[in-house]
Amino acid sequence: MTEQQVRFAARLGAAMAAANYPVTLIRQMLSQLSANYALPEDFIALPNHVQVAGPTEAGASVLRTATLDEDLRFDQMFALADLVRDVVGGKVGPVEGEARLDALLDRPPPYRTWVNMLGYGIQSAGLALVLEPTPLNVLAAAGLGVMVGGFWALGQRVTSLAPLLPALSSFAVTIICIIGVRQLGIDHLGLRALIPPLAMFLPGAAITLAVIELTSRDVISGGSRLIAGFIQIVQLAFGILIAFQLMDMPENQLTAAQVNTVGPWAPWLGVAVYALGVMLFLAPRRSFLPWLILITYSAFVGQRAGDVFVGSYASGFCGALVLAVVALAASRYAAGGPPALTMILPGFWLLVPGSMALIGFTELFGMEDDSALPATLLSMTSVAFGLQAGLIVWRLIRGRAQA
Repeated sequence: MTEQQVRFAARLGAAMAAANYPVTLIRQMLSQLSANYALPEDFIALPNHVQVAGPTEAGASVLRTATLDEDLRFDQMFALADLVRDVVGGKVGPVEGEARLDALLDRPPPYRTWVNMLGYGIQSAGLALVLEPTPLNVLAAAGLGVMVGGFWALGQRVTSLAPLLPALSSFAVTIICIIGVRQLGIDHLGLRALIPPLAMFLPGAAITLAVIELTSRDVISGGSRLIAGFIQIVQLAFGILIAFQLMDMPENQLTAAQVNTVGPWAPWLGVAVYALGVMLFLAPRRSFLPWLILITYSAFVGQRAGDVFVGSYASGFCGALVLAVVALAASRYAAGGPPALTMILPGFWLLVPGSMALIGFTELFGMEDDSALPATLLSMTSVAFGLQAGLIVWRLIRGRAQA
């Protein structure tokens, strides 16, 4: 039995890593599991590697290493969160736990690929309403979102293409947009029009987790996530800039000015459209929709308030703070509330910490001064610090409630 306990602990930790849990939470789970199973706390947890050691019933030692080759789908994270909660609470043993883990890993996608592609197109249209609400941008974002969703689907089947998808997608989106603006006689291309179809590649969650882990002294995990996030931003910017050079379009015609020809209500509608697209693209449980609406509008209002009172680049801090507190409160106190992590993840794309970073990084090639670089660094970290501040605020609220 002890060997199975060690194997299950390693596999569950690897599944949590594949679901982008912070390594601090993975270690907390392994520590609690070691206490439940009377095992020594001898384990290593990294973003893509979990190793657990323990004695066998015969007195010998056993070492189990577990990794997953690809991230868990969003719909699988709900079952994983339920399993982690039951295991930590001592309600599930290793035999039943492994059976449940196998079942969730083998679960097929809820929707067909074309539904996911359509959902991503709707999600992109919603983000266009938030970032750059003009009829042309919304239509272009929807069509280009379906195309990028097709690239994503291809990457799911041909895994060797997955590392090239950010650069390939940004290149294809930019080429099509340049051809479009030339046909329409427009003398510039807005970066905000390029971002919605590319949102799935923005490393907001990775950078946020990196900052949390670095401040928790998980230097190896945090440093690796931070580097991976920067590389993904570079890939996106590379595809955009190569497309500009290939089409012989000056970089100074790439602008970041915001335009709204629809009306002040457009971003508020865009949040609802975005939520509908998330339901089809990420395919969570249908009961998740009300929670998704709550969390996205809470984050959006927090970011808008931060933009008014603090400023655009720090507005993500306020949005993330509200996002964290609302998600944690709903997860703890609401009957049937989903796990906090599953509510926080969709908020990252709406807050778009990576999109501001992409704007700043790309502007480095078209601006005469160096003001874009500090703005880029600030925008990438503001959401991460906001989320961390939200966790601190939540602990203070809980501490006073229990006093």
